[in-house]
Amino acid sequence: MVVTTEMVKELRARTGAGVMDCRRALEETGGDLDAATGLLRAKGLAAVAKRSGRATSEGVIETYVHPGSRLGAMVEFNCETDFVARTDAFRAMARELAMQVAAAAPRFVSKEEIPPDLVAERRAATAVESPGISDAELDRRVGQWMEEVALLEQPYIRDAGRRVRELIADAAARVGENVAVRRFARFKLGE
Repeated sequence: MVVTTEMVKELRARTGAGVMDCRRALEETGGDLDAATGLLRAKGLAAVAKRSGRATSEGVIETYVHPGSRLGAMVEFNCETDFVARTDAFRAMARELAMQVAAAAPRFVSKEEIPPDLVAERRAATAVESPGISDAELDRRVGQWMEEVALLEQPYIRDAGRRVRELIADAAARVGENVAVRRFARFKLGE
């Protein structure tokens, strides 16, 4: 199949990948835009995995205030270079994360940040609430709670089929750098 300029433009708009990368992906997939998108995503994620150890000392602090000004959030979203931090796509991703924090009220960035004593406390409270619960069910409920309080594990508010972790991985693949949520704060009147 002949790869047209319009096809390359469409794929580039979907993925943000370079022109030659888009052309190669379309040639490899026989012009199938969806397959080419998947191929570029996989390549981008592999490249990001190689850079995952790099320091993310640049970035933005983005805020979101819900209409009515009774709820708001602030997120520090980091990347490797100031060039990426200044892009509209990066800032838009930071804003989405701020909206996620405002809407879903996480308490920690990741499951790894949850203090072990808090997990043990939750486990004990769940066991007391449900006498005779099996260990497997107890593990499942505590795991579910951890997913609710850890930002990266939460379902994305605009697409419940995706986790915030996947959204950030896609952003990293798009910008070609390691990106990370460093910290966040959520504010609600009366809390």
